[in-house]
Amino acid sequence: MSRQLGTDLLSQQKRLFRLWAKVRDGTLSFENFQAAVLPLRERLKKLLQQGADSQIAHREKTPLAHTVRTCRQLLKVEPALWLFVAIEGLEPTNNAAERAIRPAVLWRKNSFGSQSEEGSVFVSRMLTVITSLRSQNRNILEFMTDAVRANRKGTTPPSLLPQ
Repeated sequence: MSRQLGTDLLSQQKRLFRLWAKVRDGTLSFENFQAAVLPLRERLKKLLQQGADSQIAHREKTPLAHTVRTCRQLLKVEPALWLFVAIEGLEPTNNAAERAIRPAVLWRKNSFGSQSEEGSVFVSRMLTVITSLRSQNRNILEFMTDAVRANRKGTTPPSLLPQ
């Protein structure tokens, strides 16, 4: 049952992302995408419900039990899985977030992290500043210079909010 359910769910996922690719390349309007997704969403929810309804023992550790528990967890957050269909411009994946944190991950890997609480706080703040400024195509050195000047003069520092 687990294998067939997984195959059926993957089939729905592939259809969904084929539609999404058409939205991204401009060959399908967002409104038509929303309409086309409705039957996929219903089918996916039905499949998840089918998996969640399977009977398993309380502490069962079989592949079926894992599938059943996963289906139950997904059903709990099912509406959130479809936000990208309701909100135009919202991506269905976390690729942008992963790209944003990649420099921090590489820094930690190459430098072995920081050696104190203060160092950790400093690094987290600097990486936040750098990531925010890069996402806004703003000059990091210019921002940092302005921030230091403002601190020395006791004036309001520059904002990280988009301008």
